[in-house]
Amino acid sequence: MMGFRSAGTMLRLLVCALFLLGSCHGRFVVEKNSLKVTAPEDLKGTYECAIGNFGVPQYGGTMVGFVAYPKANKKACKDYEDFDISYKSKPGAFPTFLLVDRGDCFFTKKAWNAQNAGAAAILVANDKDEPLITMDTPEESGRADYLENITIPSALITKSFGDKLKKAIANGDMVNVNLDWREALPHPDERVEYEFWTNSNDECGPKCDSQIQFVKSFKGAAQVLEKKGYTQFTPHYITWYCPEAFILSKQCKSQCINHGRYCAPDPEQDFSKGYDGKDVVVQNLRQVCVFKVAKEHKKPWLWWDYVTDFAIRCPMKEKKYTKECADGVIKSLGLDHKAIDKCIGNPDADEENPVLKAEQDAQVSTSVLCFSGKLDKGPVLKALCAGFQETTEPPVCLSEDIQTNECLENNGGCWQDKAANITACKDTFRGRVCECPVVKGVKFVGDGYTHCEASGSGRCEINNGGCWKETKHGHTYSACTDDGCKCPDGFKGDGTHNVKVE
Repeated sequence: MMGFRSAGTMLRLLVCALFLLGSCHGRFVVEKNSLKVTAPEDLKGTYECAIGNFGVPQYGGTMVGFVAYPKANKKACKDYEDFDISYKSKPGAFPTFLLVDRGDCFFTKKAWNAQNAGAAAILVANDKDEPLITMDTPEESGRADYLENITIPSALITKSFGDKLKKAIANGDMVNVNLDWREALPHPDERVEYEFWTNSNDECGPKCDSQIQFVKSFKGAAQVLEKKGYTQFTPHYITWYCPEAFILSKQCKSQCINHGRYCAPDPEQDFSKGYDGKDVVVQNLRQVCVFKVAKEHKKPWLWWDYVTDFAIRCPMKEKKYTKECADGVIKSLGLDHKAIDKCIGNPDADEENPVLKAEQDAQVSTSVLCFSGKLDKGPVLKALCAGFQETTEPPVCLSEDIQTNECLENNGGCWQDKAANITACKDTFRGRVCECPVVKGVKFVGDGYTHCEASGSGRCEINNGGCWKETKHGHTYSACTDDGCKCPDGFKGDGTHNVKVE
Protein backbone atom coordinates (compact mmCIF):
# COMPACT_ATOMS: atom_id res chain seq x y z
CA MET A 1 0.00 0.00 0.00
CA MET A 2 1.45 3.40 -0.89
CA GLY A 3 0.58 6.75 0.61
CA PHE A 4 1.34 10.38 -0.15
CA ARG A 5 1.28 13.26 2.29
CA SER A 6 1.64 16.98 2.01
CA ALA A 7 1.34 19.04 5.19
CA GLY A 8 -0.10 16.27 7.29
CA THR A 9 -2.83 14.46 5.36
CA MET A 10 -2.15 10.84 4.40
CA LEU A 11 -3.05 8.92 1.27
CA ARG A 12 -2.41 5.19 0.87
CA LEU A 13 -2.29 2.92 -2.14
CA LEU A 14 -3.30 -0.74 -1.89
CA VAL A 15 -0.62 -2.66 -3.72
CA CYS A 16 -0.85 -6.34 -2.86
CA ALA A 17 -3.86 -8.37 -1.74
CA LEU A 18 -3.08 -10.21 1.48
CA PHE A 19 -5.35 -13.07 2.46
CA LEU A 20 -6.43 -13.97 5.98
CA LEU A 21 -5.90 -17.56 7.08
CA GLY A 22 -6.52 -19.47 10.27
CA SER A 23 -7.24 -17.32 13.29
CA CYS A 24 -5.22 -14.26 12.37
CA HIS A 25 -6.99 -10.99 11.73
CA GLY A 26 -6.27 -8.02 9.50
CA ARG A 27 -7.65 -4.64 8.59
CA PHE A 28 -8.56 -3.66 5.05
CA VAL A 29 -8.90 -0.06 3.92
CA VAL A 30 -11.68 1.17 1.63
CA GLU A 31 -10.43 3.89 -0.71
CA LYS A 32 -12.70 6.92 -0.51
CA ASN A 33 -13.09 10.48 -1.65
CA SER A 34 -15.86 13.08 -1.82
CA LEU A 35 -18.63 13.55 -4.33
CA LYS A 36 -20.47 16.86 -3.98
CA VAL A 37 -23.85 17.46 -5.63
CA THR A 38 -24.40 21.14 -6.44
CA ALA A 39 -27.77 20.76 -8.21
CA PRO A 40 -30.69 20.12 -8.01
CA GLU A 41 -31.44 21.90 -4.74
CA ASP A 42 -32.98 18.90 -2.95
CA LEU A 43 -29.85 16.77 -3.59
CA LYS A 44 -27.26 19.36 -2.61
CA GLY A 45 -24.63 17.98 -0.27
CA THR A 46 -21.48 15.91 0.03
CA TYR A 47 -21.68 12.15 -0.39
CA GLU A 48 -19.18 9.39 0.26
CA CYS A 49 -17.95 7.16 -2.56
CA ALA A 50 -15.36 4.39 -2.84
CA ILE A 51 -12.69 4.86 -5.49
CA GLY A 52 -12.07 2.05 -7.94
CA ASN A 53 -8.63 0.44 -7.86
CA PHE A 54 -8.07 1.22 -11.56
CA GLY A 55 -8.11 4.31 -13.75
CA VAL A 56 -6.30 7.53 -12.85
CA PRO A 57 -7.94 9.88 -10.31
CA GLN A 58 -7.05 13.58 -10.49
CA TYR A 59 -5.16 13.81 -7.19
CA GLY A 60 -4.79 17.33 -5.88
CA GLY A 61 -7.66 18.61 -8.02
CA THR A 62 -11.34 18.38 -8.82
CA MET A 63 -13.53 17.29 -11.71
CA VAL A 64 -16.89 18.89 -12.44
CA GLY A 65 -19.57 17.34 -14.62
CA PHE A 66 -23.20 16.27 -14.90
CA VAL A 67 -24.65 12.82 -14.35
CA ALA A 68 -26.27 10.80 -17.13
CA TYR A 69 -28.14 7.51 -16.63
CA PRO A 70 -28.49 5.44 -19.82
CA LYS A 71 -31.89 4.28 -21.02
CA ALA A 72 -30.26 1.16 -22.44
CA ASN A 73 -27.23 -0.89 -21.37
CA LYS A 74 -27.78 0.32 -17.79
CA LYS A 75 -25.06 -1.98 -16.41
CA ALA A 76 -22.53 -0.91 -19.05
CA CYS A 77 -21.58 -4.50 -19.82
CA LYS A 78 -21.82 -3.95 -23.59
CA ASP A 79 -20.27 -1.45 -25.98
CA TYR A 80 -22.45 1.68 -26.20
CA GLU A 81 -21.76 1.86 -29.94
CA ASP A 82 -24.12 -1.10 -30.27
CA PHE A 83 -26.87 1.19 -28.99
CA ASP A 84 -25.72 4.23 -30.98
CA ILE A 85 -25.10 6.11 -27.71
CA SER A 86 -22.27 8.62 -27.11
CA TYR A 87 -21.39 10.62 -24.01
CA LYS A 88 -18.56 12.59 -25.55
CA SER A 89 -18.83 16.25 -24.53
CA LYS A 90 -18.79 19.02 -27.07
CA PRO A 91 -16.12 21.73 -26.75
CA GLY A 92 -16.95 24.01 -23.82
CA ALA A 93 -19.62 21.70 -22.42
CA PHE A 94 -19.66 19.93 -19.05
CA PRO A 95 -18.12 16.46 -19.13
CA THR A 96 -20.42 13.51 -18.53
CA PHE A 97 -20.27 11.30 -15.44
CA LEU A 98 -22.01 8.09 -16.46
CA LEU A 99 -24.14 6.45 -13.76
CA VAL A 100 -24.52 2.69 -14.22
CA ASP A 101 -25.85 -0.21 -12.17
CA ARG A 102 -23.70 -2.83 -10.47
CA GLY A 103 -23.79 -6.46 -11.65
CA ASP A 104 -23.39 -8.87 -14.60
CA CYS A 105 -19.76 -7.93 -15.48
CA PHE A 106 -16.50 -6.71 -13.98
CA PHE A 107 -16.22 -3.14 -12.74
CA THR A 108 -13.34 -2.67 -15.18
CA LYS A 109 -15.52 -3.70 -18.12
CA LYS A 110 -18.08 -1.06 -17.14
CA ALA A 111 -15.36 1.60 -16.92
CA TRP A 112 -13.86 0.62 -20.29
CA ASN A 113 -17.21 0.80 -22.04
CA ALA A 114 -18.01 4.14 -20.38
CA GLN A 115 -14.62 5.55 -21.40
CA ASN A 116 -15.06 4.42 -25.01
CA ALA A 117 -18.46 6.10 -25.05
CA GLY A 118 -16.85 9.41 -24.10
CA ALA A 119 -17.67 9.57 -20.37
CA ALA A 120 -15.22 11.53 -18.21
CA ALA A 121 -15.91 9.37 -15.13
CA ILE A 122 -18.13 6.47 -14.12
CA LEU A 123 -20.32 6.13 -11.02
CA VAL A 124 -21.46 2.61 -10.19
CA ALA A 125 -24.61 2.40 -8.07
CA ASN A 126 -24.55 -0.49 -5.61
CA ASP A 127 -27.38 -3.00 -5.92
CA LYS A 128 -27.60 -3.70 -2.19
CA ASP A 129 -27.84 -1.63 0.99
CA GLU A 130 -24.38 -2.43 2.35
CA PRO A 131 -21.09 -0.67 3.23
CA LEU A 132 -19.04 0.53 0.30
CA ILE A 133 -16.18 -1.61 -0.98
CA THR A 134 -13.19 -0.85 -3.17
CA MET A 135 -13.87 -1.78 -6.79
CA ASP A 136 -10.86 -3.93 -7.57
CA THR A 137 -9.37 -5.27 -10.79
CA PRO A 138 -10.38 -8.86 -11.63
CA GLU A 139 -8.11 -11.80 -10.94
CA GLU A 140 -5.74 -12.99 -13.67
CA SER A 141 -8.34 -15.26 -15.29
CA GLY A 142 -10.68 -12.32 -15.79
CA ARG A 143 -8.15 -9.70 -16.82
CA ALA A 144 -8.31 -8.12 -20.27
CA ASP A 145 -5.85 -6.23 -22.46
CA TYR A 146 -7.77 -2.98 -22.03
CA LEU A 147 -7.23 -2.91 -18.25
CA GLU A 148 -4.00 -0.91 -18.54
CA ASN A 149 -5.67 1.62 -20.83
CA ILE A 150 -8.46 2.67 -18.47
CA THR A 151 -7.80 6.33 -17.64
CA ILE A 152 -11.12 7.70 -16.36
CA PRO A 153 -11.72 7.71 -12.60
CA SER A 154 -14.44 5.50 -11.17
CA ALA A 155 -16.36 5.37 -7.91
CA LEU A 156 -18.90 3.12 -6.22
CA ILE A 157 -21.83 4.88 -4.56
CA THR A 158 -24.48 3.56 -2.20
CA LYS A 159 -27.76 2.15 -3.46
CA SER A 160 -29.79 4.86 -1.71
CA PHE A 161 -27.71 7.66 -3.24
CA GLY A 162 -27.87 5.99 -6.65
CA ASP A 163 -31.67 5.75 -6.40
CA LYS A 164 -31.88 9.48 -5.63
CA LEU A 165 -29.73 10.35 -8.65
CA LYS A 166 -31.84 8.15 -10.95
CA LYS A 167 -35.04 9.72 -9.67
CA ALA A 168 -33.74 13.25 -10.25
CA ILE A 169 -32.61 12.39 -13.79
CA ALA A 170 -35.98 10.75 -14.53
CA ASN A 171 -37.67 13.99 -13.43
CA GLY A 172 -35.66 15.91 -16.00
CA ASP A 173 -33.30 17.58 -13.51
CA MET A 174 -29.73 18.38 -14.49
CA VAL A 175 -27.61 16.74 -11.78
CA ASN A 176 -24.31 18.60 -11.35
CA VAL A 177 -21.56 16.93 -9.32
CA ASN A 178 -18.00 17.66 -8.26
CA LEU A 179 -15.50 14.86 -7.65
CA ASP A 180 -12.97 16.25 -5.18
CA TRP A 181 -9.46 14.91 -4.49
CA ARG A 182 -8.14 18.10 -2.89
CA GLU A 183 -8.68 16.81 0.65
CA ALA A 184 -5.91 14.31 -0.04
CA LEU A 185 -3.39 17.08 -0.61
CA PRO A 186 -4.76 20.25 1.05
CA HIS A 187 -1.62 22.28 1.67
CA PRO A 188 1.20 21.38 -0.72
CA ASP A 189 4.65 22.25 0.60
CA GLU A 190 8.21 21.91 -0.61
CA ARG A 191 8.61 18.22 0.22
CA VAL A 192 6.12 15.41 -0.29
CA GLU A 193 6.04 12.53 2.18
CA TYR A 194 4.76 9.19 0.98
CA GLU A 195 4.38 5.66 2.30
CA PHE A 196 4.49 2.30 0.58
CA TRP A 197 2.55 -0.51 2.30
CA THR A 198 3.93 -3.75 0.92
CA ASN A 199 4.87 -7.37 1.61
CA SER A 200 7.93 -9.53 0.87
CA ASN A 201 5.82 -12.59 -0.05
CA ASP A 202 6.39 -13.32 -3.75
CA GLU A 203 4.00 -16.27 -4.03
CA CYS A 204 0.58 -14.59 -3.66
CA GLY A 205 -0.12 -14.63 -7.40
CA PRO A 206 -0.71 -11.76 -9.86
CA LYS A 207 -0.94 -9.15 -7.09
CA CYS A 208 2.59 -9.92 -5.87
CA ASP A 209 3.92 -10.06 -9.43
CA SER A 210 2.42 -6.64 -10.07
CA GLN A 211 3.94 -5.31 -6.87
CA ILE A 212 7.52 -6.30 -7.62
CA GLN A 213 7.25 -5.07 -11.21
CA PHE A 214 6.12 -1.72 -9.84
CA VAL A 215 9.06 -1.58 -7.44
CA LYS A 216 11.48 -2.30 -10.28
CA SER A 217 9.98 0.32 -12.60
CA PHE A 218 9.47 3.04 -9.99
CA LYS A 219 12.81 2.57 -8.25
CA GLY A 220 14.80 4.98 -10.43
CA ALA A 221 12.34 7.87 -10.00
CA ALA A 222 11.94 7.19 -6.28
CA GLN A 223 15.69 7.23 -5.68
CA VAL A 224 16.25 10.44 -7.63
CA LEU A 225 13.48 12.24 -5.74
CA GLU A 226 14.82 11.02 -2.40
CA LYS A 227 18.49 11.79 -3.08
CA LYS A 228 17.70 15.35 -4.14
CA GLY A 229 15.47 16.04 -1.14
CA TYR A 230 12.16 16.35 -2.98
CA THR A 231 10.47 13.55 -1.05
CA GLN A 232 10.51 11.65 2.22
CA PHE A 233 9.68 8.00 1.71
CA THR A 234 8.75 5.34 4.29
CA PRO A 235 7.96 1.66 3.61
CA HIS A 236 5.48 -0.21 5.83
CA TYR A 237 4.51 -3.86 6.25
CA ILE A 238 1.19 -5.31 7.34
CA THR A 239 1.02 -7.96 10.07
CA TRP A 240 -1.79 -9.46 12.14
CA TYR A 241 -1.97 -10.80 15.67
CA CYS A 242 -3.15 -14.22 16.76
CA PRO A 243 -5.98 -14.26 19.35
CA GLU A 244 -4.64 -15.40 22.70
CA ALA A 245 -6.85 -18.52 22.79
CA PHE A 246 -5.18 -19.86 19.61
CA ILE A 247 -1.51 -18.98 20.22
CA LEU A 248 -0.58 -22.66 20.68
CA SER A 249 -2.46 -23.79 17.57
CA LYS A 250 -0.59 -25.20 14.57
CA GLN A 251 -1.83 -22.33 12.40
CA CYS A 252 -0.56 -19.56 14.66
CA LYS A 253 2.73 -21.29 15.44
CA SER A 254 3.48 -21.53 11.71
CA GLN A 255 2.23 -18.06 10.83
CA CYS A 256 3.45 -15.96 13.76
CA ILE A 257 6.56 -14.82 15.62
CA ASN A 258 6.99 -13.45 19.14
CA HIS A 259 4.30 -15.79 20.52
CA GLY A 260 1.47 -14.83 18.21
CA ARG A 261 2.02 -11.07 18.25
CA TYR A 262 2.96 -10.69 14.56
CA CYS A 263 1.55 -12.97 11.86
CA ALA A 264 1.28 -13.34 8.09
CA PRO A 265 -0.64 -15.84 5.93
CA ASP A 266 1.04 -19.04 4.81
CA PRO A 267 2.43 -18.31 1.28
CA GLU A 268 1.16 -21.58 -0.22
CA GLN A 269 -1.99 -21.63 1.97
CA ASP A 270 -0.82 -25.07 3.06
CA PHE A 271 0.65 -25.46 6.55
CA SER A 272 2.44 -28.70 5.72
CA LYS A 273 4.78 -27.62 2.93
CA GLY A 274 6.99 -24.81 1.69
CA TYR A 275 7.52 -21.59 3.58
CA ASP A 276 5.43 -20.50 6.56
CA GLY A 277 3.79 -17.22 7.36
CA LYS A 278 6.39 -16.59 10.05
CA ASP A 279 9.10 -16.70 7.37
CA VAL A 280 7.30 -13.84 5.63
CA VAL A 281 6.99 -11.86 8.88
CA VAL A 282 10.73 -12.18 9.55
CA GLN A 283 11.62 -11.09 6.02
CA ASN A 284 9.17 -8.18 6.28
CA LEU A 285 10.89 -7.22 9.53
CA ARG A 286 14.30 -7.48 7.85
CA GLN A 287 13.17 -5.14 5.08
CA VAL A 288 11.94 -2.59 7.61
CA CYS A 289 15.27 -2.83 9.43
CA VAL A 290 17.19 -2.42 6.15
CA PHE A 291 15.31 0.84 5.65
CA LYS A 292 15.91 2.02 9.24
CA VAL A 293 19.65 1.30 9.11
CA ALA A 294 20.01 2.78 5.61
CA LYS A 295 18.14 5.89 6.77
CA GLU A 296 20.42 6.23 9.81
CA HIS A 297 23.32 6.28 7.37
CA LYS A 298 21.45 8.91 5.30
CA LYS A 299 20.87 6.52 2.40
CA PRO A 300 17.19 5.51 2.70
CA TRP A 301 16.97 4.96 -1.06
CA LEU A 302 19.00 1.75 -0.68
CA TRP A 303 15.74 0.10 0.46
CA TRP A 304 14.61 0.06 -3.18
CA ASP A 305 17.82 -1.72 -4.21
CA TYR A 306 17.48 -4.27 -1.42
CA VAL A 307 13.85 -5.14 -2.16
CA THR A 308 14.49 -5.42 -5.90
CA ASP A 309 17.64 -7.50 -5.51
CA PHE A 310 16.07 -9.78 -2.89
CA ALA A 311 13.13 -10.50 -5.20
CA ILE A 312 15.52 -11.39 -8.02
CA ARG A 313 18.13 -13.33 -6.04
CA CYS A 314 16.03 -14.93 -3.29
CA PRO A 315 12.65 -16.06 -4.69
CA MET A 316 10.49 -18.60 -2.86
CA LYS A 317 10.06 -20.76 -5.95
CA GLU A 318 13.82 -21.38 -6.02
CA LYS A 319 13.92 -22.11 -2.27
CA LYS A 320 16.20 -19.12 -1.71
CA TYR A 321 13.85 -17.09 0.51
CA THR A 322 16.34 -17.39 3.38
CA LYS A 323 18.40 -15.35 5.81
CA GLU A 324 21.60 -16.48 4.09
CA CYS A 325 20.44 -15.15 0.73
CA ALA A 326 19.19 -11.93 2.33
CA ASP A 327 22.55 -11.45 4.05
CA GLY A 328 24.26 -11.74 0.67
CA VAL A 329 22.12 -8.92 -0.71
CA ILE A 330 22.76 -6.80 2.38
CA LYS A 331 26.50 -7.32 2.04
CA SER A 332 26.50 -6.44 -1.67
CA LEU A 333 24.89 -3.07 -0.87
CA GLY A 334 27.45 -2.24 1.81
CA LEU A 335 24.88 -2.05 4.62
CA ASP A 336 25.66 -2.60 8.33
CA HIS A 337 24.80 -6.28 8.75
CA LYS A 338 25.16 -6.32 12.56
CA ALA A 339 22.93 -3.28 12.99
CA ILE A 340 20.20 -4.93 10.91
CA ASP A 341 20.39 -8.16 12.94
CA LYS A 342 20.14 -6.12 16.17
CA CYS A 343 17.10 -4.32 14.80
CA ILE A 344 15.42 -7.66 13.96
CA GLY A 345 15.90 -8.98 17.49
CA ASN A 346 14.73 -12.42 18.60
CA PRO A 347 11.59 -13.65 16.76
CA ASP A 348 11.16 -16.46 19.31
CA ALA A 349 11.06 -14.18 22.35
CA ASP A 350 7.79 -13.82 24.26
CA GLU A 351 7.92 -10.05 24.04
CA GLU A 352 6.96 -7.17 21.78
CA ASN A 353 9.19 -6.27 18.88
CA PRO A 354 9.33 -2.45 18.89
CA VAL A 355 9.70 -2.23 15.11
CA LEU A 356 6.70 -4.44 14.29
CA LYS A 357 4.68 -2.89 17.13
CA ALA A 358 5.19 0.50 15.43
CA GLU A 359 4.09 -1.02 12.12
CA GLN A 360 0.88 -2.37 13.66
CA ASP A 361 0.17 0.98 15.31
CA ALA A 362 0.59 2.69 11.92
CA GLN A 363 -1.72 0.32 10.07
CA VAL A 364 -4.69 0.89 12.41
CA SER A 365 -4.90 4.59 11.56
CA THR A 366 -8.52 5.62 11.03
CA SER A 367 -8.05 8.67 8.77
CA VAL A 368 -6.94 6.95 5.58
CA LEU A 369 -7.49 7.99 1.97
CA CYS A 370 -6.18 5.83 -0.83
CA PHE A 371 -4.45 6.24 -4.16
CA SER A 372 -6.30 4.34 -6.85
CA GLY A 373 -5.29 3.36 -10.31
CA LYS A 374 -3.10 1.07 -12.31
CA LEU A 375 -0.06 0.05 -10.28
CA ASP A 376 2.45 1.60 -12.63
CA LYS A 377 5.12 4.26 -12.54
CA GLY A 378 3.16 6.85 -14.53
CA PRO A 379 -0.04 7.06 -12.47
CA VAL A 380 1.81 6.79 -9.14
CA LEU A 381 4.31 9.47 -10.11
CA LYS A 382 1.43 11.68 -11.25
CA ALA A 383 -0.24 11.32 -7.85
CA LEU A 384 3.06 11.98 -6.06
CA CYS A 385 3.78 15.08 -8.13
CA ALA A 386 0.32 16.46 -7.31
CA GLY A 387 1.69 17.12 -3.83
CA PHE A 388 4.04 19.84 -5.05
CA GLN A 389 2.99 23.45 -5.38
CA GLU A 390 3.05 24.78 -8.92
CA THR A 391 6.50 25.93 -10.05
CA THR A 392 8.12 23.89 -7.25
CA GLU A 393 7.87 20.50 -8.98
CA PRO A 394 11.10 18.54 -9.42
CA PRO A 395 12.18 17.97 -13.04
CA VAL A 396 10.93 14.37 -12.95
CA CYS A 397 7.38 15.70 -12.67
CA LEU A 398 7.79 17.73 -15.86
CA SER A 399 9.82 15.28 -17.90
CA GLU A 400 10.43 11.55 -18.10
CA ASP A 401 14.10 12.25 -18.77
CA ILE A 402 15.66 11.13 -15.47
CA GLN A 403 19.46 11.02 -15.48
CA THR A 404 20.96 8.83 -12.77
CA ASN A 405 24.11 6.79 -12.37
CA GLU A 406 23.73 4.42 -9.47
CA CYS A 407 26.85 2.51 -10.53
CA LEU A 408 29.10 5.29 -9.22
CA GLU A 409 28.46 4.33 -5.59
CA ASN A 410 29.62 0.92 -4.35
CA ASN A 411 29.36 -0.25 -7.98
CA GLY A 412 25.62 -0.53 -7.41
CA GLY A 413 26.20 -3.68 -5.34
CA CYS A 414 27.11 -5.60 -8.52
CA TRP A 415 30.07 -7.78 -9.47
CA GLN A 416 33.20 -6.09 -10.80
CA ASP A 417 36.77 -6.89 -11.74
CA LYS A 418 38.70 -3.78 -10.75
CA ALA A 419 41.93 -5.02 -12.27
CA ALA A 420 40.35 -5.39 -15.70
CA ASN A 421 37.99 -2.43 -15.19
CA ILE A 422 34.96 -4.61 -15.93
CA THR A 423 31.62 -4.32 -14.17
CA ALA A 424 28.18 -5.95 -14.27
CA CYS A 425 26.51 -2.69 -13.18
CA LYS A 426 24.41 -0.97 -15.84
CA ASP A 427 22.69 2.32 -15.14
CA THR A 428 19.28 2.65 -16.75
CA PHE A 429 16.34 5.00 -16.72
CA ARG A 430 14.62 2.75 -14.14
CA GLY A 431 17.67 2.33 -11.93
CA ARG A 432 20.72 0.13 -12.06
CA VAL A 433 20.65 -3.54 -13.03
CA CYS A 434 23.31 -6.19 -12.39
CA GLU A 435 23.95 -8.04 -15.65
CA CYS A 436 27.17 -9.74 -16.72
CA PRO A 437 28.66 -7.69 -19.57
CA VAL A 438 29.91 -8.35 -23.07
CA VAL A 439 33.46 -7.02 -23.47
CA LYS A 440 35.19 -6.89 -26.84
CA GLY A 441 32.79 -9.49 -28.16
CA VAL A 442 33.36 -11.81 -25.23
CA LYS A 443 30.27 -12.68 -23.20
CA PHE A 444 30.50 -12.93 -19.44
CA VAL A 445 28.11 -15.29 -17.65
CA GLY A 446 26.99 -15.42 -14.02
CA ASP A 447 24.39 -13.94 -11.68
CA GLY A 448 25.73 -10.38 -12.06
CA TYR A 449 25.82 -9.89 -8.30
CA THR A 450 28.51 -12.20 -6.92
CA HIS A 451 30.28 -13.50 -10.01
CA CYS A 452 30.71 -13.20 -13.77
CA GLU A 453 33.22 -15.03 -15.92
CA ALA A 454 34.21 -14.83 -19.55
CA SER A 455 32.95 -17.64 -21.77
CA GLY A 456 33.51 -19.03 -25.24
CA SER A 457 36.03 -18.14 -27.89
CA GLY A 458 38.20 -15.15 -27.10
CA ARG A 459 37.70 -15.39 -23.31
CA CYS A 460 41.46 -15.57 -22.76
CA GLU A 461 41.87 -12.11 -24.28
CA ILE A 462 40.00 -10.56 -21.32
CA ASN A 463 42.08 -10.66 -18.15
CA ASN A 464 43.28 -14.11 -19.26
CA GLY A 465 39.77 -15.44 -18.58
CA GLY A 466 40.38 -15.11 -14.84
CA CYS A 467 42.89 -17.99 -15.05
CA TRP A 468 46.48 -18.40 -13.88
CA LYS A 469 49.23 -16.93 -16.05
CA GLU A 470 52.94 -16.65 -15.44
CA THR A 471 56.12 -15.94 -17.38
CA LYS A 472 59.19 -18.04 -16.61
CA HIS A 473 62.56 -17.98 -18.38
CA GLY A 474 61.17 -15.90 -21.21
CA HIS A 475 58.21 -18.22 -21.82
CA THR A 476 54.60 -17.40 -20.82
CA TYR A 477 52.41 -20.19 -19.45
CA SER A 478 48.64 -19.90 -19.19
CA ALA A 479 45.82 -22.08 -17.80
CA CYS A 480 43.19 -20.36 -19.93
CA THR A 481 41.33 -22.37 -22.56
CA ASP A 482 38.03 -21.81 -24.35
CA ASP A 483 36.43 -24.32 -21.98
CA GLY A 484 37.74 -22.90 -18.70
CA CYS A 485 40.86 -22.80 -16.53
CA LYS A 486 42.99 -25.93 -17.05
CA CYS A 487 46.64 -26.26 -16.06
CA PRO A 488 49.02 -26.65 -19.02
CA ASP A 489 51.28 -29.64 -19.36
CA GLY A 490 53.88 -29.79 -16.59
CA PHE A 491 51.74 -27.90 -14.07
CA LYS A 492 49.07 -28.92 -11.56
CA GLY A 493 46.48 -27.07 -9.49
CA ASP A 494 43.05 -25.44 -9.83
CA GLY A 495 44.05 -23.37 -12.85
CA THR A 496 43.34 -20.06 -11.16
CA HIS A 497 45.66 -19.31 -8.25
CA ASN A 498 47.08 -22.51 -6.82
CA VAL A 499 49.33 -23.66 -9.69
CA LYS A 500 52.75 -25.21 -9.40
CA VAL A 501 55.20 -27.33 -11.41
CA GLU A 502 54.48 -31.06 -11.23
